[in-house]
Amino acid sequence: MAITYESMMRYPVPEVTQTLDDRDCILYALGVGFGTEPEHPGHLRYVYEDGLEVLPMMANVVAYPGFWLKDPATGVDWQRVLHGEQVFTVHRPIPSGVKLRGRTRIVGIDDKGPTFGAFMFARRDVAVDTTGEAVCTLEQTTLLRGDGGCGGSDARPTPVHRTPRREHDLHRDLAVAPEAALVYRLSGDRNPLHVDPAVAKSAGFDRPILHGMCTMGYAGHAVMAAICDYDGGRIRSMQVRFTAPAYPGETLRTEMWIDDDVVSFRTRALERDVLVLGNGRIELQ
Repeated sequence: MAITYESMMRYPVPEVTQTLDDRDCILYALGVGFGTEPEHPGHLRYVYEDGLEVLPMMANVVAYPGFWLKDPATGVDWQRVLHGEQVFTVHRPIPSGVKLRGRTRIVGIDDKGPTFGAFMFARRDVAVDTTGEAVCTLEQTTLLRGDGGCGGSDARPTPVHRTPRREHDLHRDLAVAPEAALVYRLSGDRNPLHVDPAVAKSAGFDRPILHGMCTMGYAGHAVMAAICDYDGGRIRSMQVRFTAPAYPGETLRTEMWIDDDVVSFRTRALERDVLVLGNGRIELQ
């Protein structure tokens, strides 16, 4: 069943409620590289339940509807789906022990034709379920490589951030654990592309790739370590474009440019010298 602009725009993405507990928050932090320095106070504040804080990058997985594009009712060729861009804005510290509700809707499609595919734009609003108080807002761009020709010419909700032309101001290297994708998927994204070698090969990769939002979490980790003294409360928003897949076991170098309260960044897989994240922007507060 081929998708159409109209069928995708009216697809009812499931609403999700979630009450985070300390296990959820610690598991996410471990999935994006915290805990590799188990006695470092900057790590412990996110992986130890005594005084536990929630990482701002966890906005990406809170009340997340999962890999709903695998539902046959969408008609999407799910094995050829790639995450293109991600933006989140945190309106207040992400709370644990409180029921949150995530509402996701498709807000646009930009069809690039049968050869290239189509970009799908979705927005998720997460709020406290009982009061409606906004917690975070997310925008996701997904490349549907097998579904071009569906129609639509909508603009992306947030323009692409341009990286400064000057030499970067500093960088931070983080090693990705070989089991990182296996850990990160337990925070909600069960796409088999990240765990099943057969699925990865059918999608054109020689082995399972790291989740794009896991790579994004590592970049946020690098900025927190290099600039924020591990204070996640300083990050108000984060925007990134996924330029190439990263793989578990690689070393990720995040290069940063600091302009007042805006940090521009990009991330490179050192062993392959491949840019995996580009056009990154973090707004500090």
